Amino acid sequence: MIVRSGSARYSGLGKTGKGYVSTQSGVLLNQPYGFNTRFEDAPGTNPEELIAAAHASCFTMALSFALAGAGFADGELETVAKVSLDKDGAGFKVTKSALTLNAQVPGIDAAQFAAIADDAKTNCPISKLLNAEVTLETRLS
Repeated sequence: MIVRSGSARYSGLGKTGKGYVSTQSGVLLNQPYGFNTRFEDAPGTNPEELIAAAHASCFTMALSFALAGAGFADGELETVAKVSLDKDGAGFKVTKSALTLNAQVPGIDAAQFAAIADDAKTNCPISKLLNAEVTLETRLS
């Protein structure tokens, strides 16, 4: 079993509070987040942006390994994930992660590519984690 960690601390409460998020690897170290980075355009990060990056990277890696497993040796994959945060009663809920993939995989046909990509979307660990709609739009060139 692999275990990775992240941490957050929040000083102050509500809209005026300031948060800082870090990752075990140190790639993120006390990066600011808070109301202003989540609901406004202040510099810093937010949970939805971090989920989007995690989902895009997980799906893209899963697809890369699936394509290699199917016998393809070369290609370029670029994925953007857009995570939607919607009002849910008195709070909020992540309702969707929309993946958009641009790919170049020499020698693959569109039907085989679509099947492999859809399987990667369904089975990447972050897709399995999300309690939200996950969609995929592909562009193969």
